[in-house]
Amino acid sequence: MSEPVYFIKVVHSEEDLIISKKIQELILKQNLLSFIEPRDFVAIKTHFGEAGTQGYVRPLHFKMLGKLLKDIGAFPFLTETSTLYRGRRSNAIEHILLAFEHGFSVQETGLPLIMSDGLLGDDEVEININARIYQKVGIAKLLEKSQSMILVSHFTGHMLSGFGAALKNLGMGCASRKAKLIQHSTAKPSIKTSKCTGCGECVKWCPADAIAVVDGIARIDRNTCIGCGECLATCRFDAVGYNWSETHENLQKKMVEHALGVMKSKRGKIICINFLTRITKDCDCMRGHNRIAPDIGVLLSHDPVAVDAASVDLIERTVGKKWSQLTFDIPNRVQIEYAAEIGLGNPDYQLLEM
Repeated sequence: MSEPVYFIKVVHSEEDLIISKKIQELILKQNLLSFIEPRDFVAIKTHFGEAGTQGYVRPLHFKMLGKLLKDIGAFPFLTETSTLYRGRRSNAIEHILLAFEHGFSVQETGLPLIMSDGLLGDDEVEININARIYQKVGIAKLLEKSQSMILVSHFTGHMLSGFGAALKNLGMGCASRKAKLIQHSTAKPSIKTSKCTGCGECVKWCPADAIAVVDGIARIDRNTCIGCGECLATCRFDAVGYNWSETHENLQKKMVEHALGVMKSKRGKIICINFLTRITKDCDCMRGHNRIAPDIGVLLSHDPVAVDAASVDLIERTVGKKWSQLTFDIPNRVQIEYAAEIGLGNPDYQLLEM
């Protein structure tokens, strides 16, 4: 049986206020928040944007969602987890201040912001999943304590998972720092010595102190490297290489198993909202914002697998190219196929345009 995925079409660069009103109308008309009960703690999980970037869902939409939840009598709050790599999102204090700069303050959204994994990203709970790679996974503790979740994801490309949307937001975005490290552990980069300038930028941003400049060339200690991909993101000279065939499938499957851990307590208590606007080749953690597709719309579903499958299909139909032609030439549907295989969700969907 196919899963319903609701589609709100938008015109390119449509005003956020208009889009927000469309989403509100759909939610109320279809009663999509009926799973939320009065006094539920509702985690609204999203990405607040990296410093100096524009790749995030705008605060106005969260103000609207918060009001709908308060009308039910629930207790909604904005939430995120700390990043594995260095920067202003690697601890709760700097992360929250950055979110405020991007408009995610209580004054702007009407919602408190509480980090799900504590001050340093180590506040976790282990969830038994008995899957193929992991028996148990580490999930941000506050997400497990919350009764319900609204997962708001901005669809983008990604250098290791092919694309990032609901499944990545669940599996990577809801994981503790230790769990993020475990997921990235197979992705080992190397330095192209002919292109390296010895600028030291990768050294500055490496979260594991695994890189040093020796005789004018960056050197990576593979025993220390955690495979987070930050060196690839920060290098301006294409001097960092990955053997994609050894990394992308494993990472996607690990990510999906962590998503399964989140869904263990949220099945029937979650709605996933994918924004297919401001679509870029690289994920929102990376600098730069070059669009690769027109703004398409917003998709909503209670099934994270269905909403991601519908998102990829819709982009490919709109642009007339495969997603791998638009972004990175790696199998990007591994995450969808594996999620279906382990019972996380259903990739068969019925697209209901509103």
